[in-house]
Amino acid sequence: MALAFDEFGRPFIILKEQEQKTRLRGLDAHKANISAGKAVARILKTSLGPKGMDKMLSSPDGDVTITNDGATILEQMDVDNQIAKLMVDLSRSQDYEIGDGTTGVVVMAGSFLEQAERLLEHGIHPIRIAEGFEMASRIAVEHLERIAQKFEFGPANLEPLIQTCMTTLSSKIVNRCKRDLAEIAVKAVLAVADLERKDVNLDLIKVEGKVGGKLEDTELIYGIIVDKDMSHPQMPKRIEDAKIAILTCPFEPPKPKTKHKVDIDSVEKFQTLRLQEQKYFDDMVQKCKDVGASLVICQWGFDDEANHLLMHRNLPAVRWVGGVELELIAIATGGRIVPRFQELTPEKLGKAGLVREKSFGTTKDRMLYIEHCANSRAVTIFIRGGNKMIIEETKRSIHDALCVARNLIRNNSIVYGGGSAEISCSVAVEAAADRYPGVEQYAIRAFADALDSIPMALAENSGLQPIETLSAVKSQQIKENNPFYGIDCNDVGTNDMCEQNVFETLIGKQQQILLATQVVKMILKIDDVISPSEY
Repeated sequence: MALAFDEFGRPFIILKEQEQKTRLRGLDAHKANISAGKAVARILKTSLGPKGMDKMLSSPDGDVTITNDGATILEQMDVDNQIAKLMVDLSRSQDYEIGDGTTGVVVMAGSFLEQAERLLEHGIHPIRIAEGFEMASRIAVEHLERIAQKFEFGPANLEPLIQTCMTTLSSKIVNRCKRDLAEIAVKAVLAVADLERKDVNLDLIKVEGKVGGKLEDTELIYGIIVDKDMSHPQMPKRIEDAKIAILTCPFEPPKPKTKHKVDIDSVEKFQTLRLQEQKYFDDMVQKCKDVGASLVICQWGFDDEANHLLMHRNLPAVRWVGGVELELIAIATGGRIVPRFQELTPEKLGKAGLVREKSFGTTKDRMLYIEHCANSRAVTIFIRGGNKMIIEETKRSIHDALCVARNLIRNNSIVYGGGSAEISCSVAVEAAADRYPGVEQYAIRAFADALDSIPMALAENSGLQPIETLSAVKSQQIKENNPFYGIDCNDVGTNDMCEQNVFETLIGKQQQILLATQVVKMILKIDDVISPSEY
């Protein structure tokens, strides 16, 4: 693309290979971008809320994903349009930062775009709309601060945390046992949380799944599960008060780095070589025994001979354990990972109260449980389910619940769910619009209308009359000046979300509004789209 000037000094753009490019300008460009953003939001709109539908996505290699999680749906969707990609990034950033509310943020951005399109048709300049939206989002975020409630929780009083996690899980496929899963998530987060610093390292929580059993069999293990079994079938299956040597060196004779050739021309020489090898193994195994280890976990494999010797010396061992698992085992048992046999000392051993091998069903699948560790800061959530898809979806749901519990430990303010926070913000923004002279007030009013899209989608997905329900709840909120009234999706019979115990985190809601507004501002500022035309 080059800029040139004609004889009157007017600039014009010369496009290279112009006939192969399509160009949209002005209002057309805005409309095309907005319709792309709305299309993505429309897909996710039906999967919002406890009665939301799931989406089934099939990848090119035949893998099928069934999910309700906005970020996952958009990740798996093959999106070409650049503006639609912005929406995908939007839900991804909500996922990374908050972990929950990924569907809502896209639906909200879609309804902002819809309102912006109306204002553009009235001839209002896009920048003025963007500025109005920015002001309105500030009003909404401040209003959320005002209606938020803090709650206190401690190791003895987990109920508020569990209720908030249950709200998250209620829109997922696992909602029939949401109470159990919410309890598991909260206990797991509190086990690894640093309450002084208000920080939670989610890497210490390992989520494992195994097909079989039923969802109710999902359990929390204060320790680590490794998807391996003992290296020899005759080794003991249960070790109490285990002292664990964690090795990253292979159980085999050292191989010289240089190229070499050994000539053996007599039986004696062969015997000597064999004895030498055996001595190596003997020394290795003896070294582990001398230090006092009662279980060896090794990153590499061992020779059959080493395996046989280990069995004879009563030293149970596990081989081929992955690097990440080794690190978690080291954190949990308080051991050190040892790279060479020469460096093995008693201080470097990890301690665990119980190491047991458990077999599942009739499939001879075995897993190793390392429990009652010295430092129980690493925990495992072990999920069972009827098929692979359920397990994958449960993993995603548990991840959302863990993130919510983490956010509450960081900041213990909550707002009420069921669309009540959005309706309350909408009323506040609408009231504040009168204070702003100028064109921006149109944009601020449009922002207030757009906030209603979330409760409206909730009502629609629950099979209620959307407009009727929304206006009833809104008038109830204004009349009683109570920001806790929301959409009664589960037909409990009350609109008061405080009674229904439907909570959401304050930072999650604020982040949704801020992120959606930023993306919409960005889309509104694009007025010229030059793209290669398709052949």
